[in-house]
Amino acid sequence: MRKSLLFPLGALTGVCLTLLVTSPQGENWMAVARAATGSGDNAYSQLNLFGEVFERVKASYVEKPDNAKLIEGAINGMVTSLDPHSRYMNEKSWSEMQETTSGEFGGLGIEVTMEDGLVKVVAPIDDTPASKAGLLSGDLISKIDGDNVQGLTLEQAVNKMKGPVDTKTKLTILRKGADAPIDVAITREIIHVRPVRYHTENGDIGYIRVTSFNEQTTDGLRKAISAISKEIPQEKLAGYVVDLRNNPGGLLDQAVSVSSAFLARGEVVSTRGRNPEETQRFTAHGGDLTKGKPLVVLINGGSASASEIVAGALHDHKRATLIGTRSFGKGSVQTIIPLGAGSGALALTTARYYTPSGRSIQAQGIAPDIEILQDVPPELKGRVDTMAESQMRGHLSAADGTEQTGSQSYVPPEEKDDKALHAAFDFLHGQTANAATAARPTPKASVPN
Repeated sequence: MRKSLLFPLGALTGVCLTLLVTSPQGENWMAVARAATGSGDNAYSQLNLFGEVFERVKASYVEKPDNAKLIEGAINGMVTSLDPHSRYMNEKSWSEMQETTSGEFGGLGIEVTMEDGLVKVVAPIDDTPASKAGLLSGDLISKIDGDNVQGLTLEQAVNKMKGPVDTKTKLTILRKGADAPIDVAITREIIHVRPVRYHTENGDIGYIRVTSFNEQTTDGLRKAISAISKEIPQEKLAGYVVDLRNNPGGLLDQAVSVSSAFLARGEVVSTRGRNPEETQRFTAHGGDLTKGKPLVVLINGGSASASEIVAGALHDHKRATLIGTRSFGKGSVQTIIPLGAGSGALALTTARYYTPSGRSIQAQGIAPDIEILQDVPPELKGRVDTMAESQMRGHLSAADGTEQTGSQSYVPPEEKDDKALHAAFDFLHGQTANAATAARPTPKASVPN
């Protein structure tokens, strides 16, 4: 039986993944090798070559190697050569990934990936030690406590940044535009990811920020909508703003249920693998909790994976207007294959996902209806553009061959300076100047199947 989940862009454990969990029963390496041989690949010969190299290393390396580490290194090399999101997780890494999706974990509070041998900050999580220390999207971590990151796997680097609560770690940061490396001391904390925050604006708009898709997200969203509807009478409520900017993703079932909170019915997302029979479709359930009120969704270059599923579904159903900048473009699915007790799990790219209109966003992202660029402070110019999926080395190509580069991910810390947010408020008040191509929803708007 399969369990569907998504995984965020790192959260101090890895890269942006769309995951499906499946059982390893009935599969083994010999079966895989036979299948590869039957398709014309000389798999047996290559496995013999691996065995010969393994024996040579064991017999002749200057120091006696650890066999388990040799095998794990070989597996890592094989899997990471496929694409940026396929990876092998040993037992500890697998356990940490499951811990992260629960919404509470120990660490610094940064979502990371690997780029050119260094750890790259995708985004700091709100109200965590990393965000308070001033880490920025795009920062490269070159050293951890004085030790070079080059040569480490992502999991090894992440483990070095973890540690007991109230202890410090020193990161050496390479920042675009900075004349020299920056040393940042950060005190570790238990990271409680509160995925939903909300407030009312102008007495007639509900603002909801979703920072990640963990096990608590849908409950948090329901509470936010309920609280807003109590604060603002229905006849005065102009609509909702859902802020998905710099949201790296999370659990697939949460992406579907969050979409369902705004959709009466219809498909949310489909996944399509190599074979047609592998197609899966996920549909809205539960009904529109907002009773059809107008909806604006904010996205930017840091909106990835589950965020793009939600934005794509609401946009394709003409349920929401998208404002901001182009999203990240992470549209591939990874299947998690547990490898048995003590052996960890394999995350393997097995499919692309598609929005309800049948559109793949892999290496393309989702373009907003209304593009709004923020005014970036001079000291941050050139440092706040997110690396898109299309710029990741070895990425899965776009379904139609057309790819898009990254876009602005900067969000001003003060609401008064946030041009995209004010554009959303203006739009709900009917004051938008350049919404010619935007589909403004109304309380009686129909939702297609």
